[in-house]
Amino acid sequence: MNSLNQSSAVSAQKFQRECLKNACANCNLRELCVPGGISPTDLEQLDTIVATRRRTKKGATLFKSGDGFKNLFAVRSGFYKTLVYTADGRNQITGFQAPGELLGLDGVSTEHHCVDAVALEDSEVCILPYLELERIARDFPPLQHQLHRVMSREIVRENSVLLLLGSMKAEERVAAFILNISERYKRLGYASGEFVLRMTRQDIGSFLGLKLETVSRIFSRFQGQGLIEVKGKSIKILQFEVLRQIINSRDL
Repeated sequence: MNSLNQSSAVSAQKFQRECLKNACANCNLRELCVPGGISPTDLEQLDTIVATRRRTKKGATLFKSGDGFKNLFAVRSGFYKTLVYTADGRNQITGFQAPGELLGLDGVSTEHHCVDAVALEDSEVCILPYLELERIARDFPPLQHQLHRVMSREIVRENSVLLLLGSMKAEERVAAFILNISERYKRLGYASGEFVLRMTRQDIGSFLGLKLETVSRIFSRFQGQGLIEVKGKSIKILQFEVLRQIINSRDL
């Protein structure tokens, strides 16, 4: 009888876990929400945390610099950009966030956000209250480990941006940007060789530290050289290896 009860409990646990996995099937952060070895009780707590979602219309702000930090946001669908404003009112884009990536880590240390997060298209996020997430993670090592992995991934991405802006020439920056977006689409399970850029050329220039005219000229040059095919915001990569050679095989 005990064996039957234990078997039923295991089956129920597997069923609950699969339900949550199916609900978050399109999210690359599912390893954060549903790490291995989870118990039914922990699952219920995590389910409560990730149950809240928020939609953001194209051009609307998810949070602004100076807002109090309470939540992390996992991008479920759509695309966001983060930006800071200079003293003279100009803005500098600091990053682009795709589905399965986190927003809000900028507020962890100061408890206030230091960037604006703006939707590039109609988008949706899962809201993760940070204090609740931290509380559960303290008693749940698999979740804590995954949380640290996700944060580490963001730090690596920040360092890659510094490398991009600090040591690469204009052509290298654009080639690295195209390959980086390609790789992110690949991680989402989409075609990595043909995709739509959700951001404008001006956004790309702001992020890469280049003028709009420079970005447009390099896109045209790459197309003329047969490396990519450009139709509006649609990009088709024709020569992956040549783009990699342009950035001298540097890691993205």
